[in-house]
Amino acid sequence: MTTKIVVDTNVFISTLIGQSESASRELVRQCLQGKYQPLMGNALLAEYYDVVNRDNITNLCPLTNTEKTNLLAAFMSVCQWVRVYYLWRPNLPDEADNHLIELAVAGDAQIIATRNIKNFKRSQLKFPQLEILQPEEVLNY
Repeated sequence: MTTKIVVDTNVFISTLIGQSESASRELVRQCLQGKYQPLMGNALLAEYYDVVNRDNITNLCPLTNTEKTNLLAAFMSVCQWVRVYYLWRPNLPDEADNHLIELAVAGDAQIIATRNIKNFKRSQLKFPQLEILQPEEVLNY
């Protein structure tokens, strides 16, 4: 059975602007190859599109706009779409991250891959079946 995973926007952005041998790139590569089953929902997709197209990200990214669009489309093509019916609020100190927990719970994910571990560790609600890991930790999971 493939491990279900939510890939936080900061991990996908690290894929675009990071080193070619980065853990974020390897994690996205393994999602594209089917080792992990990434989950996607409305809020996360909107966040991806917003952040990917910001000027500061575009300036740091070695890819052309077409290449960025193609990579995002390829990633979306392997994602499992999940509808979120229940909101688990209030939960995280950063309200903007709550949608990741909701997506993970709705899609029965085992992992949220993020570079923002500290906010998730301070959550009010605990989901023991859900691991919050950095990309390096996911690859060694």
